[in-house]
Amino acid sequence: MPFGSYQASVEDGVRAAGRLLKEGAAEAVKLEGGAEVTELVARLVTIGIPVMGHVGMTPQSVHKFGGFKLQGRTDAQAQSILAGARALADAGAYALVIEAVPPALAAAVTRAIPIPTIGIGAGPSCDGQVLVMHDLLGLDPDWSPRFARRYAELGREAIAAFAAYVADVRSGKFPSDKETAK
Repeated sequence: MPFGSYQASVEDGVRAAGRLLKEGAAEAVKLEGGAEVTELVARLVTIGIPVMGHVGMTPQSVHKFGGFKLQGRTDAQAQSILAGARALADAGAYALVIEAVPPALAAAVTRAIPIPTIGIGAGPSCDGQVLVMHDLLGLDPDWSPRFARRYAELGREAIAAFAAYVADVRSGKFPSDKETAK
């Protein structure tokens, strides 16, 4: 769910999630956070809204972490992430994203909870994996998380394509008769 749509209160979260489903924008919602969002997770599940949890490095809280950094390095952080994962599963989440944590912690979380885990930068022990499309396709030539594997460099190709278009417009090569409606 978008930042700010559920952090203020359970009521705000219920209203925002209900709107997403009612308007056909979603069939489920994903909430970032651990134990602090379980009251909302339980309420949403009770009223029939499927919820996916998200622990570890949570992008909506990136500034709190001082940037996109590995989470769960210390014993205290690891225990908090594990406790949050258990709380989310107990509250009724149907799956859990685990992002940017040490592989051993992701494996421990996966073993500890009865719902599927989806890893992103959390090693191979999760039940599934996800990779952000922009990272996979290389859409931003200047950004790639350490844990992302690029399968293409479409960002560079897009930049070259836009540059060629601009050059053709400036030189008068575009539009030609072929690209002009008649």
